[in-house]
Amino acid sequence: MQYFTGTTQIQMKEPTAITLGKFDGLHRGHQTLIAKVLKQREQGLIPAVFTFDMSPVAVVTGKSQPALLTNEERREHLEQMGIGCLVEYPFTVDASHMPADVFIEKILVERLKVRSITIGTDFHFGYQRSGDAALLARMAPVYGYHLEVVDKLRDAQSGKVISSTFIREELRRGNMEKVHALLGYPYALKGTVVNGNHLGSRIGFPTANILPPAQKMLPPNGVYASRTWIDGKLYESVTNVGRKPTVGEYPIGAETFVYEWKQPLYGHEIAVELWHAIRPEMKFSGVEELKAQVERDKKTAREWLKAHSADGESVRVKQEQKKNI
Repeated sequence: MQYFTGTTQIQMKEPTAITLGKFDGLHRGHQTLIAKVLKQREQGLIPAVFTFDMSPVAVVTGKSQPALLTNEERREHLEQMGIGCLVEYPFTVDASHMPADVFIEKILVERLKVRSITIGTDFHFGYQRSGDAALLARMAPVYGYHLEVVDKLRDAQSGKVISSTFIREELRRGNMEKVHALLGYPYALKGTVVNGNHLGSRIGFPTANILPPAQKMLPPNGVYASRTWIDGKLYESVTNVGRKPTVGEYPIGAETFVYEWKQPLYGHEIAVELWHAIRPEMKFSGVEELKAQVERDKKTAREWLKAHSADGESVRVKQEQKKNI
């Protein structure tokens, strides 16, 4: 995959089919757009995604917005899907003041050689969000590209439009099942296993500790039934997200006990899928009370995972299929 990030010097040599947006989460609605772009490979076009390297809202307001996917995670997902070109355009002052018609001519047509554009109904671009589907439609005969505007995908249960905002609301509630349903894949925390305080090993529950990137949105602190990817294989696990208040305040991280894994994992990169919230994070009177609760958590998580083993199997197959695209 061709990957342009942190630079305005982008130039494609071959014509592209492109979809544009923020693409935080790459949820089921985004996947509908991407599927249409991927189909344009049949016409000899390079399937491409255009987004910004940081949230325009965060730049304009000065308030950081936690991301459902980090830029690295988004790139990995898109590459697995089969996208041939990803542009993470710098959201600079110049970029924010670029007129919509100039963006079409100078970026989409001249630099990205666009022949097909796929967008959602509410997509806006250019200075003061003046560009929209109507402008792209008017310019299509001028520049010779095809435009497809796709209706928003709705959640069958609630009827609400599937959006990153909707998913963040459910994630803040710790409703992982709903988050997965809206995303179309399990929500995961990735990182390299680091040394912890070794309390887990001392009380008989050796764990793998990761510190997700600061920009990654986390669910509420607590214990989750999880599944963990290690060296390309998926294992059942139970994970605590939080600061470990019983033994002192630590940076917010994920501490995972993997049932069938006995070897140290220091230095390994793992991905922990959070499937089901078991309980909120708690402070216990001491290590013995903590140990007893961990035993209960292990049992509760394993029972949930076994009851939902078909879900895990379908995810495993789906992940392997994506890797083989």
